[in-house]
Amino acid sequence: MKKTIVGCFLAATAFAGNHANAAEEQYFPLLTYRTGPYAANGTQLANGMIDYLALMNARGGVNGVTLTWEECETGYKTDVGVECYERLKGNGKVAAVAPFSTGITYALLEKVAADDIVLFSMGYGRTSAADGRVFPWVFNFPATYWSQATSIMSYIADREGGMDKLAGKTIGLIHLDHPYGREPIPTLEKMAADNGFELLLYPVPTSSMTDQKSIWLDVRRARPDWMVMWGWGAMNPTAIKEASLIRYPMDRFIGNWWSAAEVDVRGSGVDAEGYVGATFHDAGDSAPIFAEIRKTLYEAGNGASPEAEVGEVLYNRGLVNSAFIVEAMLTAQAEYGNKALSGEEIRWGFEHLDITAERIEELGLTGIMPPTKVTCANHEGSPAIKLQQWQGGKWVPISDWIPGMTEITRPLIEADAAQYAAENGIEPRSCE
Repeated sequence: MKKTIVGCFLAATAFAGNHANAAEEQYFPLLTYRTGPYAANGTQLANGMIDYLALMNARGGVNGVTLTWEECETGYKTDVGVECYERLKGNGKVAAVAPFSTGITYALLEKVAADDIVLFSMGYGRTSAADGRVFPWVFNFPATYWSQATSIMSYIADREGGMDKLAGKTIGLIHLDHPYGREPIPTLEKMAADNGFELLLYPVPTSSMTDQKSIWLDVRRARPDWMVMWGWGAMNPTAIKEASLIRYPMDRFIGNWWSAAEVDVRGSGVDAEGYVGATFHDAGDSAPIFAEIRKTLYEAGNGASPEAEVGEVLYNRGLVNSAFIVEAMLTAQAEYGNKALSGEEIRWGFEHLDITAERIEELGLTGIMPPTKVTCANHEGSPAIKLQQWQGGKWVPISDWIPGMTEITRPLIEADAAQYAAENGIEPRSCE
């Protein structure tokens, strides 16, 4: 059952079995973007999120609690995202809000704290929100941008023969000139100072993501030893195309986990063979849950996505986003009972998440959801990434899990969080 209102798509579950009354519904306000320059990315994320919620309802809900949702189109614009949040936040017992936008996440930090609503910025947003003492309502597991940056540098160091071999090297960062794109810079600057490499910055204005020729001419002149990309939307395929045109070696060009989806490489219009990307889950549809999704949803004509996209990187990321929230619900229900949960109860569930490999196997999500343990003080979990490479028209894993360097990132996180607390008159809570 779907209908459209001004800029906001409303969707309710269409499954007849085990439909609970309003007191037994958990509500998901979905701030999505199916239009604009980031539409190809946002659409897959939204479809993955919705399919998991629909699958839970088809199973009978979360311990009998039906999941409902409304989809509001943001166009990836921060001001519109805030309007969507304000419009949707009061429409039910909110499970969590997940805007898939660093700009919107920054704008909602104070609002969710005032409204007692969990903000789940899975692998994006403000990195220092990992300090749960200062940001009790924000969670950014399974890894932050800063941790991802250190893991990427670990991979580069390994390829060069060790961290000590980075001295004298040049690392280029091509990034969206946006709060999201600037997030890894402090970490990379510290690592450059500590390890003696030169960091070259190549910002891409949001207004000209498809016009990067001058930037890549600069790259050709400087010829960095490695290039790292922090891009999104139309920026990514453009950068891959321009890198190919200057013959930059693709196996030395590494995209972060928002620059390493099928839409990025296929949309470039060039042979991107060898391009490397970070990820915190596998691509593909071999995990058991996909057979259930196809049978339960798609054979009945209830799938949210074009079926050919099921199992692609961003679809899977949307899927695991909803899976994490549902697991937080189940954790909270074990403490508070099988019911629709309040914001405080949902937050408790997030702060007591301990998703083991055994639990992931039970869910049929092996490879799609990483093991994750969250605490009151640590809202990032135990950060680690994999590297994948574009080979023969698909993503192929090329590394084991690469842990983030928390000895570098945690002090930076705590210092930034403390500064935010001082500037905003926040007394950090005790997590003893």
